[in-house]
Amino acid sequence: MSQATSQSAKNNLARANNWIFGVILFFASVGLLASFTLSNEKIELLKDPNAVLSCSLNVVLNCASVIKSWQATAFGFPNSFIGLMAYPVLITLAVGYFAGARYKKWFLLGAQAGALLGLVFAYWLFFQSVFVIQVLCPWCLLVTFSTTMIFEAITRYNLRENNFNFSQQLHQKILKPLHKDYDKFLVAAWVVALIVMVFIKFPDIFG
Repeated sequence: MSQATSQSAKNNLARANNWIFGVILFFASVGLLASFTLSNEKIELLKDPNAVLSCSLNVVLNCASVIKSWQATAFGFPNSFIGLMAYPVLITLAVGYFAGARYKKWFLLGAQAGALLGLVFAYWLFFQSVFVIQVLCPWCLLVTFSTTMIFEAITRYNLRENNFNFSQQLHQKILKPLHKDYDKFLVAAWVVALIVMVFIKFPDIFG
């Protein structure tokens, strides 16, 4: 491999990493903002149970109804408090990368595990909101979307770097769809499918 080719490969890898950690930084910041707002709205409801929240737009898009449900305090405290603790960790992870930090495999696998737990919990809340509570919280939807993007970014990085310790043969097979961005198309299709499902479930969502 020539020096020019090697330098080009390094530049492409740097751009790919910048995109991945940029996604983590951006959506962790969005998730933190949403968690902070939800926490503040919860405090407002504790002060005045009849308070009209800024994100309570109609009977379908109504944060207050969701915040008052038992699902909103699944662990005995507001779920948004989890976001206030978790998203700053992800922000630090991304900022650390841009500052020059390079992480050990075990650390990134820990981030993967945390992202997976967050994703599972976010989607449990999402489907509870859609099919059980039957009311949507705009800020909660933003948390779900942000968590999805963060999970995709961390998973893409760990798969590309083979932090899961797959065999060389399997890793090469995994790299082929990653290089073609099939994972991005899959996530985009998933998000579109969820949006369609929501509009089918709530045809008068903006009514």
